[in-house]
Amino acid sequence: MTVCVALFRGINVGGHNKLPMQELRDMLASLGCENVQTYIQSGNAVFRIAKDPAILADEIVVAIDDSFGFRPGLLILKLDAFRAIAAANPYRAAEATPAQLHVSFLTETPTDPDIESLERLRSASESFELANGAFYLHAPDGIGRSKLAARVEKALGVEATGRNWRTVSKLLELADSVIC
Repeated sequence: MTVCVALFRGINVGGHNKLPMQELRDMLASLGCENVQTYIQSGNAVFRIAKDPAILADEIVVAIDDSFGFRPGLLILKLDAFRAIAAANPYRAAEATPAQLHVSFLTETPTDPDIESLERLRSASESFELANGAFYLHAPDGIGRSKLAARVEKALGVEATGRNWRTVSKLLELADSVIC
């Protein structure tokens, strides 16, 4: 069995694409996931699975579309990959203020990222780094005001889903409980 972290994109945002977490847990269990745990309504799940995560991702998106009428973005990472991204965080001091530290998990490695564009968008207080299948952003003035955060996907040329450090930390905690 493999422990995985599922990061959904575009659910339960602004009253759109509603997906209750209990129904998501039940759906994941019906698809063969074990010891399913979810965290907050925006779509984070941790579970054990015996099948290939890529196949499972397709099954989940189809099941959500069949039941709820929309196809969310979904990235499933094996726990080792998720931990490696968290461990590679270049902004350790920012972990003390988890709402200011964000990790965008990338669906693939960017082949031609426009770093110059990101540098131009970056405010004086922001720092960022692209590494290890992730885009790390320290935004002390808040993510909501960040022009850089709003343009990450376009500049990198790949899809991404972002989580603040509090969520990353909580998912690691939940993964520990799923392992047992």
